[in-house]
Formats: sequence, structure tokens, C-alpha cells
Amino acid sequence: MSGSLSEGPSLNPAQQQVLDELGTLDRPSFRADLRADLRHDLEEALRPIVAEADEANRPLFVSKRQLGMLHGCEARYVADKEEEFEWSVASARGSVAHKAIELSVAYRGNPTPLDLVEGAMARIEADEKGLSSFIQSLDEVERAELSGRANDFVTTFTETFPPLSRKWVPVAESSVRALLCGDDLTLMGRVDLSLGRTRGQEAGKVLIDLKTGQPSHAHLEDLRFYALLETLKVGVPPRLLVNYYLDAGSPRNEIVTEDMLWSAARRVVDAVTKLVALDPPEPRDPVRTPGQNCRWCPISDSCRPGLQFLEGSDQDDWRPA
Repeated sequence: MSGSLSEGPSLNPAQQQVLDELGTLDRPSFRADLRADLRHDLEEALRPIVAEADEANRPLFVSKRQLGMLHGCEARYVADKEEEFEWSVASARGSVAHKAIELSVAYRGNPTPLDLVEGAMARIEADEKGLSSFIQSLDEVERAELSGRANDFVTTFTETFPPLSRKWVPVAESSVRALLCGDDLTLMGRVDLSLGRTRGQEAGKVLIDLKTGQPSHAHLEDLRFYALLETLKVGVPPRLLVNYYLDAGSPRNEIVTEDMLWSAARRVVDAVTKLVALDPPEPRDPVRTPGQNCRWCPISDSCRPGLQFLEGSDQDDWRPA
């Protein structure tokens, strides 16, 4: 991150831990042709796969969520596509909280977490998209419940994460995408929080995802995908990936390497292969892979492998965010 990380107000132990782990000034360098090589090899592998997609399904759009589901249970991916999404207080909490943290980056004065949450809800309502209609439909009790849940998320963040200095170049809810194969394929993601910036071929950016619940290997894969998109966009990878678990007030970090980026690229090719094979008009039968997400799968009550898994698993496990 840019700027001295020792500057600023005194920090509590949780905030100091984050600063110590994220604040190294080591800035690794990457070769200048890495971006071109990644793009070339990705397109060489993906072009024949994308060409097999039905014209009605093109262009293809692949997000972090789709990647995770395609590498998890294909049957859940297919069922999720067919299920109409409905907002709830529980599902809206994260979106409101992330918007509040986004506002905190540029907010003047010293707003409380609840100030930020209320500002976030007002901004979302004014957008007149998706979540806006849901918030407008809430009665006072439901609105208070949503505000309270989001406030808990934002308060925990402000209590355990060091105050965001402008010198660190903080950016919340940063969109990143890559257009491949003549724009027939778009890879897209949205990073919860990024800090720092590149200098020439020196990596300096830190990508952070805010999580609740149990740590998961899938969370690592999500950030590796973001690192790949960042490299394809800027030409220089981020230097560090961080899953920040709010419940525990602790970061889980991973240093970015070239091998990691090539692994992320192969994972994208495998996912797009599955996506095209599962798309209409002639989809193959999806593979059923039971796991913890069976608890929230829309077909869990009719899936034999899923039911068998749930019967033998611990029902008290947390759900990861």
C-alpha cells in the first residue's frame, strides 16, 4: 500500500494485526509480457469451447459465483439458474453493508456505522434497481431489522479493521472484467475492497473480500479469480489476496504468484467447458456433487446424494458468506 502504514491513530490489537499482515512494503515485480501470455493462452483454449455454445446463449458471462457453482455441484448450478431470486432481509444485509463501507471511503467527518448504513439504504433506494424495490417495500419493522443487521456487519468492520487512509488508495466495490474471444465471453467480478496500486511492473495492490462464517477453500479460489482479472485488466497482478473474516476479526492472506494465475486460468477454462455443456438447447445431465451447500440448494429435498450427505453431516455448521 502507498504511504506510511505506521501513521494514524492508535489501534486496538485486531486492527494492528491487520495492519501488520497487510502493510508490508515489499513489492514484487512481474514480467511485462505476463498479461499478453495469459490472454493468448486463455483465448486459445476457450475459443473452440465458446464456438460450441448456441448462438442464443452468446455472449457468455461468467462471474465468481458461477465459477464456484460450476466447480461445486453442477445440479445445483442448473437448479439455481431456473430458480427466481427473491430478496430477503438476510440476503440484503451484505449488499447494504458493502455499500456502507463503500461510502465510508469518501465520507467526510466521523460518521457512525449506523449513519453509513442509513446513507447506504438511501442510496440504494434512489438507484431504482433490483434491491431498491425490495427496500422500498419494507415496513418499518422490517426496515429496522435490515438496518440493524447491516449495522452489526459495518460495526464489526470498523472495530477490527484499521481506519482506511486515503494514502492507501482504498476502493470499495470495485468492478473488474475481461473481454475474451472477440467479446463472446466476459469474465466479471466485484472486489469488496482494494488497497494500494501498481508502480510500473511492481505489484502493490491488495484485494480483500469480507466474509462471515467458516473459512473455505472456495474463498481462496474466488480471490485468485479476481487476481487473474486484475492482471488481464492492468497487466500487473496484485501482490496480496485477503479473505477478512468479520466474525473472527482476522485476515487469511495469500501472496500472488505467476503459478497461481495460471492455475486460476485453467480453472476458468474448465468452468466454461462445463457451462457450455450444460446450456440449452442440448444440455448434458449435470453431475451431482454433495457438500455443505446442499443445505441451501433448491432441489435438496429431491436429490438422493444430497439427502444422504445431509443425513450424515453436522447440521450445526455455519453457512459461509
